[in-house]
Amino acid sequence: MLFDVCEADLYLNACATRKVRNRVVWTVLRRQRQYRSTMRWEALFEDLAGQLDAAERADDETLVAELTEAEAGRTSLADRIRARQGEHVRLRLRTGEDVVGLVLDAAPQWVLVGDRDRRTLAPLAAVQAAWPLGPVAPEAGVVERRLGMAHVLRVLAREGARVRVSCDGGAYTGWLTRVGADHVDLRPATGQAGPLTIALAAVVSFSTV
Repeated sequence: MLFDVCEADLYLNACATRKVRNRVVWTVLRRQRQYRSTMRWEALFEDLAGQLDAAERADDETLVAELTEAEAGRTSLADRIRARQGEHVRLRLRTGEDVVGLVLDAAPQWVLVGDRDRRTLAPLAAVQAAWPLGPVAPEAGVVERRLGMAHVLRVLAREGARVRVSCDGGAYTGWLTRVGADHVDLRPATGQAGPLTIALAAVVSFSTV
């Protein structure tokens, strides 16, 4: 009988030990699962944060690209030529003639190029190509926008400057005597009687002689 009691006690102690061990093991496993679960969540959150950061950067890059494209879409040739003031440029006019020199001044309607003592005033409407061009100049001010070809030509007429007028149909040399809205009168240097009236739409450049 004593043996049975002792054996029962040992059995119960063993069972208790197994229960404790199982409880400990279960607790450890649960904590490991919780830790792994927590780590998975943290990893997921970190990955999500990384994805959001990448998406925001992509949005920023897309926005920058869209703004750049929109700005480029509003860019005019005049703006880019104005940005070359003081720099070398080559202009290809619609007659095939090239004007080479430094951009001395420019407005939305015209550009003044200097090559040593020679000055050439070209309507931007007559420019077919220009190089090299770089960034865009700031938007022209009110005065620049109003300073059209006619204003500049009236100054040349008042100064009595002798000019060479290159047109689609040829070149003429003389003095400007009248500047209209869409034409100029030129007193030819060849002694031709009466002024020669030239349509501004046909002019590709005015240059010093």
